[in-house]
Amino acid sequence: MNEINNNSPIGVFDSGVGGLTALKELFRLLPDENTIYLGDTARVPYGIRSPETVTRYSFENVRFLASKGIKLLVVACNTASSVSLEAIRKSVSVPVIGVIEPGASEAVKSTRNKKIGVIGTEATIRSSAYKKAIEAIDGSAQVFGFSCPLFVPLVEEGWIEGEIAMMIAEKYLRKVKEKGVDTLVLGCTHYPLLKKVIAEVMGSDIRLIDSAVEATKRTAGTLKKDGIERRVKERPSREFYVTDSPERFIMVGERFLQQKIERIEKIEL
Repeated sequence: MNEINNNSPIGVFDSGVGGLTALKELFRLLPDENTIYLGDTARVPYGIRSPETVTRYSFENVRFLASKGIKLLVVACNTASSVSLEAIRKSVSVPVIGVIEPGASEAVKSTRNKKIGVIGTEATIRSSAYKKAIEAIDGSAQVFGFSCPLFVPLVEEGWIEGEIAMMIAEKYLRKVKEKGVDTLVLGCTHYPLLKKVIAEVMGSDIRLIDSAVEATKRTAGTLKKDGIERRVKERPSREFYVTDSPERFIMVGERFLQQKIERIEKIEL
């Protein structure tokens, strides 16, 4: 890894476009920071893979970002965070921020009736990572996990609103509402792109927790604590890499980020 300095970029990876929810918040909270985003679009979704496969993919993503001399890594993928975060932390010498613990912490602060729902990929829900993280903070909380496997393909296709998205959301979230939760963790970084639909189905009384946003707040705090914030005010570098054709990523990404994606390159991992 190159020598780390304040001007080094923040690395972010996800299996596809979902991690852009974290990146968008990074742009808002830390507008002067250089960033490198890697979307492993050739192998999305991670949520149906085995833990061993997810860990192998994660290490390949990390090795690429590490070769770019990053100063901090954001694992903007709940599936990767749930099964391989500790292994990733042991493999690099920079701070590593996952999405699960920050999201769990905010959910505990938010709930009033101590009934917390978590929706995520099959792998994330199967790992019980959120349940363990929430119960470690508050052992009296009740946590109900539900997988919503079609949400990721919906987002990757750009179908983030409309009749199809609403119909699928209603089918998945009916079971969540029956549990009487007052707080719902969006336990996949793709899901905030469906936040409008999810909020409409769940109702205005339910607090939605965006783990990607909470992870970004943790990132800002870590940069400040470690004294590695970028102090140069000139325009930051924002690089994007994907492992499959960039066209669809650009289409969905620009609509979500509300800005042009100027530097994007397809790579082999």
